[in-house]
Amino acid sequence: MDKVKITHIRAREILDSRGNPTVEADVEIEGGGKGRVAIPSGASTGSHEAVELRDEDPDRYLGKGEKKAVANIAGEIADAIMGKNFDQRKLDAFLRELDGTPNSQRLGADSLLPVSLAFAEAVANKSNIPLFRYIQTISDTKTTKAMPVPMMNLLNGGKHAGARADFQEFMIVPTGIGEYPEQLRAGSEIFHALQSILRNKGDSGLVGDEGGFSPRFNQNEDALALLVEATKKAGYKTGKQVFLAIDVAATEFYKEGKYELKLDKKSLFSEEMILMYERLLEQFPICSVEDGLSEDDWDGWKEMTKRLGGKTMLVGDDLFVTNNNRLEKGVENKAGNAILIKPNQIGTLTETIAVCKTAKAAEYKIIVSHRSGETEDAFISHLAVGISSDYVKFGSLSRSERLAKYNELLRIVEENV
Repeated sequence: MDKVKITHIRAREILDSRGNPTVEADVEIEGGGKGRVAIPSGASTGSHEAVELRDEDPDRYLGKGEKKAVANIAGEIADAIMGKNFDQRKLDAFLRELDGTPNSQRLGADSLLPVSLAFAEAVANKSNIPLFRYIQTISDTKTTKAMPVPMMNLLNGGKHAGARADFQEFMIVPTGIGEYPEQLRAGSEIFHALQSILRNKGDSGLVGDEGGFSPRFNQNEDALALLVEATKKAGYKTGKQVFLAIDVAATEFYKEGKYELKLDKKSLFSEEMILMYERLLEQFPICSVEDGLSEDDWDGWKEMTKRLGGKTMLVGDDLFVTNNNRLEKGVENKAGNAILIKPNQIGTLTETIAVCKTAKAAEYKIIVSHRSGETEDAFISHLAVGISSDYVKFGSLSRSERLAKYNELLRIVEENV
């Protein structure tokens, strides 16, 4: 893509799906292209992620305000880039240099990312092409009609649902069902079957941050059994049409060298956690285990990958935090075989694409993911198709901030011909 001149920038503080502040930015370029992107925020965050620059004013939004980030965009960033010509790579490199810190500590990823993504949308609009086509072009991704398979979080636990289960997410993955629209339909039908089962059990149907139900369980594997039951009730076959996935988020309950599973009343070393996963894989059709061990338990990850890597995806989220250096370390140490991609973990679109390229070169599966604090913005739907990700993880089949992304993929199916 040719360089274009940035003519106008505006930023505002808006609310995410948890009612907390986040940042939305508008970017306009010469020739009439306009982009608007709102970024999300996570609850379960890795310590190696890029920094969010929250205001920390206890008298305003409980310290979670985004006035600093908005001021950075409207002030220093706008002053530095307005009236200048950029392509995506040059702009993102300039933003990184302007911040000048390894993890965006000075200006904040919540200042850099919305500008980077809104610029991409502005250029796509000016060029009169779908956003996913623009991402394909700048990432040198081969054009394909293949759509990513959705991983749908129907049962919430951990920080997303008041710790009603130790594991954070229990998902269905309809890999054995034809095309994306039919996969989405299966997810919806299983969601409603699950709702019916819970109501018959006297559960209120309370949902967590990502739209999945959050009943109380006696043990973590009860959630997996419930998904099997719901899948069968909806008329689908587990292990053939629909598989299961878990996001353990093990960093959240890793204390002083052991994993403290409160629901199961167990305190386990890494070796014992791996044995637990081996047993679960024998009992349930699990195709993915995300963050099965803590973010810095590299020896444990190596052993887990050696033992389980040929049987299931072992996904690094907190482990890799969409960071090329950490992913390269994982590849070198044979830790994990898949990566979760969250642009706000790293700070710019170009850096996100670079991590995806590293993952593809190492034959790691790619899963483009939302955050627990989301907005109605659907940029990541285009990102997933644009970089040809294997899967998407957008949450459950309720709450509009989740459905906005699934529905955008339906529109992309129509354009991606």
